[in-house]
Amino acid sequence: MMKSLWVYILFLLIAILSCSKDSKINVDEEILSIPKGFPSINFPVGNEFTKERWLLGKKLFYEKKLSKSNLISCGSCHKPELAFGDNVSLSDGDNLTNGTSNSPTLINMAYNPYFTRAGGVPTLEMQILVPIQEHNEFNHNIVDITNELNADITYHNDALKCYNRPFDPFVLTRAIANFERSLISGNSSYDKHFFQNKKNALTANEISGLNLFMGNKTNCSECHSGFNFTNYSFENNGLYENYADSGRMRLTKIESDRGLFKVPTLRNIEYTAPYMHDGSIQTLAQVVEHYNNGGKSFNNKSSFIKPLFLSNQEKQDLVSFLKTLTDNQFLNNNKFKQ
Repeated sequence: MMKSLWVYILFLLIAILSCSKDSKINVDEEILSIPKGFPSINFPVGNEFTKERWLLGKKLFYEKKLSKSNLISCGSCHKPELAFGDNVSLSDGDNLTNGTSNSPTLINMAYNPYFTRAGGVPTLEMQILVPIQEHNEFNHNIVDITNELNADITYHNDALKCYNRPFDPFVLTRAIANFERSLISGNSSYDKHFFQNKKNALTANEISGLNLFMGNKTNCSECHSGFNFTNYSFENNGLYENYADSGRMRLTKIESDRGLFKVPTLRNIEYTAPYMHDGSIQTLAQVVEHYNNGGKSFNNKSSFIKPLFLSNQEKQDLVSFLKTLTDNQFLNNNKFKQ
């Protein structure tokens, strides 16, 4: 048991060091094409994109042997038809106990500077370790998983082909990360209007909602900015007066970080309900109403969260605009599905 623990610790150190540099490479456009208006993707040295690595990562993403009882996979809580999110407040883990936070969408994670809602994980490769060892998720041990999968001749040979080494923790985390970096969504009605200059891509009400979203009356774009509709900062939006989840403070131990969570992307938000870090708000209309009311009083609440005094029509227009961020081509793309 102690030997496994030290192997696990050693792997973590290797993971940190090996992800310190990035490599810009050309990718297979059959699998991954960069939408207009999006930056290129940086792939870590040692995990450059290849179709073979992508295929192995996809297979592992849906592999239920990653969970202790062989009942759930990454795809169990990150469903492709739901923009790789889930439709429940808290997804069930391997032991049928709820997870600790709402399953986030995995789209455009290739551009994230850090991972988890508290931002405590610096690379996508390292993030994959989190659900594996969490009791409320896979509830497993990465050494045991990789030993079992390495005994499978197909996985063993795939690992040698993709990474020139037997199937081990390095291969497991790299391959899944390689697949997840391909989950790029950028062909919504908004993109057709803003990046592709297509006339009539948005209705008058949707444009009204866009102007509200970008304007000083709502300040939405102060946090939900850029091509991915997030500035990746940590904010409190006044959801509660008292938080059961301390948020980023759990990582930093700094009181001013209590109740702060990473600002999520809004892309495909129509399909990622329920909302907030705990899945406590069920509809987009309710989300808009929360911000319209200015949220609850909390010491660390963002200064941008204040009553908006929107009319009913303005609230409807905001919801209409948010739905223009839906990318149906991505949601219906079978190449990402099991």
